[in-house]
Amino acid sequence: MTNHDKIYIDGAWVASGGSGSIEVFDSTDGSVIGTIPSGNADDVDRAAQAARAAFDNWAATSPEERGKFCSRIAEGLGARMDEIATIVTREAGMPKWLSQIVQAGLPINSFNTAAALAESFAYETQVGNSLVVKEPVGVVGCITPWNYPLHQIAAKVAYAMAAGCTVVLKPSEVAPLDAYVLAEVIHDTGLPAGVFNLVTGTGAEVGEAIAAHPDIDMVSFTGSTRAGKRVAEVASQSLKRVALELGGKSANILLDDLDDEGFDKAVRDGVGKCYLNSGQTCTALTRMLVPRDRLADAERIAADEVANKFQPSDPFADFVMLGPLSSKAQVDRVNSYIQKGIDEGAKLVTGGTSKPEGVNPDGYFVQPTVFSEVTNDMTIAREEIFGPVLSILPYDTEEEAVEIANDTIYGLSGGVQGGDVERAKKVARRIRTGQIEVNQGAFNPNAPFGGYKQSGYGREYGEFGFDEFLEVKAMQL
Repeated sequence: MTNHDKIYIDGAWVASGGSGSIEVFDSTDGSVIGTIPSGNADDVDRAAQAARAAFDNWAATSPEERGKFCSRIAEGLGARMDEIATIVTREAGMPKWLSQIVQAGLPINSFNTAAALAESFAYETQVGNSLVVKEPVGVVGCITPWNYPLHQIAAKVAYAMAAGCTVVLKPSEVAPLDAYVLAEVIHDTGLPAGVFNLVTGTGAEVGEAIAAHPDIDMVSFTGSTRAGKRVAEVASQSLKRVALELGGKSANILLDDLDDEGFDKAVRDGVGKCYLNSGQTCTALTRMLVPRDRLADAERIAADEVANKFQPSDPFADFVMLGPLSSKAQVDRVNSYIQKGIDEGAKLVTGGTSKPEGVNPDGYFVQPTVFSEVTNDMTIAREEIFGPVLSILPYDTEEEAVEIANDTIYGLSGGVQGGDVERAKKVARRIRTGQIEVNQGAFNPNAPFGGYKQSGYGREYGEFGFDEFLEVKAMQL
C-alpha cells in the first residue's frame, strides 16, 4: 500500500483542502494499492498562485539552466525505472517488460529531449524590421490520462518547463502513483519552488478548476474527446490557450499489392498495433481494412496471432504481450462494445465477453477479440473502445479504402501497408490524420504528435511540442 496524504505546492508537500481520499486499484487482482488526496478548487488556486509567483524568475532563467534541471530530472527517473514500471503495470496493466521500455523509458526521453531543445531552440528571428521573439506562454495546467500516465505527464511538463513555463499538474486519479515518483524526483533536484505543482483529484473538481482558473494561461489536456470538449468550453471563458490530444479510431489499410508473405506480416503487425497496452492506446490501429478477396485470409492470420501471442496473462511474467485493463469500469465498457458488435451482426472471429481462462478472476482481464465483416456504420467501427478489440473491414477499391479510413470524426493515427512503398506513401497522404505509419514504420517519440478533427489540436514531442508552450511577439525596430 502506498498511501499519499499530501499534494505538492510551491516546493513543499502540503495537506490538501479536500475532505476525502481516492483509492487506487491493482489491475492484476482488483486490490487497493494506494490512496491519494481528493483535491479541490482551493488546492488548484494555491497551486496556480504559486506557479504565477514563480513564473517571472523561471522564464528569465537561462535556457541552459532550465535544460540542466530537465536533465537532472531525467537522471532521477532513470534511477527509479524499475519502480516506475512496476507501479504503472499495476495501475494500467501494461506487461512489466514493456512498461520498462515504454512507461518508464519514454518519460526519460522527453525530459532529455526537452533539455536539449531548451538550449538549441531558435527563440528569435528577424523579419524585415521586426524581431520576432518567442516567449514562454505562462502558467500551464497539465491534465493527463491513465493509459500512459507518466509518459503523458512528461510530454507536457518537461517541454513546458524547458520552454520557461511553470506548471500545475493533475494526473489521472486512476493512475496517479507514478506522478508522485516524478514529484519526489523533481523535489530532489532543487527545482525552484512553484515551477512544478501537483494537485490530485477528479476531473470534475480539479480538472474543471484548472481549466477555469484566471491565473492559468494554457491548458494541455490528454483524454477522451468528450472530456476535451468540456475543457475547451470551460477554458474559453478566459480565452486561455488550449492543446487537446483526444480520441482516435485509426484505420490500417492493407493494400492489394501485398504478396502473401507481406500480407501475413501486415496482419500480424496490425493485431499488435491494435492490442498494444491491451488496446488502451489512443493511436491503436483498431480498424483493419483489407481487400475483400483476402478477408478470409485476414481472419485466419489474425486468429492465429491472437491464439499464439496475445492471450491474457500475468503482466509480471516474462514477455507477456497482453495484460489486464486499468479498471473494472474499463472491463465493463469494453465488454459492452464486444456485445454491441455481436448484436449489430459483425462476425466474431475470436474472443467474446466471457472472462478469460487462466488469469486471476479478480483482475481486470478481457478476452482479446477480433471481428470481421464489419461495416463502417457499426458502433465498433465508429466509437473508441479502448480495449483489445480489432475490427476487420473489407473494401473493393483503393478509393473506397481511403473513403472508409476518412469516414470518422477522428484523425489521430493510421497506417498504410503495401508492396510498393511509393504507392503506400501516396495513399497515406490522403488520410486525414495527424500521424500515420507506412509499411510498419516505427513510432518516433520526437516527431510531432497530435490529431485532426475531433482528435484535438496542438502537437506534442520534439521541437513542435516545445513550440506549443511559446507565445510569439513581434518587436518593430
